[in-house]
Amino acid sequence: MINLLKAGAAQLIVLHHLAFYGPMADAARPLMPPIIDWLDQYGRIAVQAFLVISGFLVAKSLSPSGVPGIGNPLGTIWRRYIKLAPPFIVAMFLAIGASALARTWMVHDSISAPPNMSQLAAHVLLLHSVLGYESLSAGAWYVAIDFQLYALITCLLWLGGRIAGNRFMPWLMPLLVTLGVSISLLYFNRDADFDVWAPYFFGSYGLGILAWWASDPRRPFIATFSLLLMMVVPAVLALELDFRIRIAVASVVACFLCLYGRTRLSTYANSGWSLINYLGKISYSIFLVHFPVCLVVNAAFTRFVPNDAYLQGAGVVWAWAASVASGAVFYHWVEAPLGRFLAGLAKPVVVQSFGTKPARLRG
Repeated sequence: MINLLKAGAAQLIVLHHLAFYGPMADAARPLMPPIIDWLDQYGRIAVQAFLVISGFLVAKSLSPSGVPGIGNPLGTIWRRYIKLAPPFIVAMFLAIGASALARTWMVHDSISAPPNMSQLAAHVLLLHSVLGYESLSAGAWYVAIDFQLYALITCLLWLGGRIAGNRFMPWLMPLLVTLGVSISLLYFNRDADFDVWAPYFFGSYGLGILAWWASDPRRPFIATFSLLLMMVVPAVLALELDFRIRIAVASVVACFLCLYGRTRLSTYANSGWSLINYLGKISYSIFLVHFPVCLVVNAAFTRFVPNDAYLQGAGVVWAWAASVASGAVFYHWVEAPLGRFLAGLAKPVVVQSFGTKPARLRG
């Protein structure tokens, strides 16, 4: 079920960027104006699914039972950087090359200027948005935010362990996360000036964390119900105070994961679920490389193909298909090999729980 959400969200992000940046979609708009306008305006909200899923899975990895404590916070954060940054850096160089090629065929706002060394360094450190540098690719901001959020919850788990000490405090982390979700939804997420920092997005991310803890079938009914209230009450109050469709979508995704997030449907080997599982697995690669692919296809159709709505619409479909295919290639030739090669640079995550020995998890 998680792969279904990831696969669908990744496709919506690709189509959103095709509709938002054009120019093929602009030429094709007369063919299907409601669809292209909807993708242009609302397709980006699919990012909320990634934020909630990321929180859901980080809870599974770092604090499966919701108890505080983590053995090596810096090592844990470094492990996340090793997972996210290397394929991201490769994708940024692809984006630089794509911009250089597209620049020879068209003039358009979606083409980035050649980067300088400080801009490159900021991207390598995932600090480009914080330092005010222009992103080299659409969606680059999300990778930096995901890393910030992971670092934030890691530090929160470590702090919770320090507060709890040797005492058994199973509700400390749910309460701290609920507090963080409430502050995010009621304050930070209402001010776009904070959108380069993790607290702006922690509302959606924290809903995913709470959804994992609430979906544990071993919990008593009262505990599960309490966790559901921790999810629902801050979201409802935030939407009542200031309705934001992105928060409504994040809340729905969190409730969906709470109900079905641990359901496994991959046993249907001869059905479409095998394709869904595969698209979910390569979704990060699709997210990384789709913009350079779409940029080059847009430039090529602008330069070499007549400005006909049907032909340009075919270009949109071609760019979408090429993005998915390129994501698959990138996964098998870049993301997965880099992950295997660099795995030895980071020790396994050590989660320290109360009353138990440290447990090593694959993270």
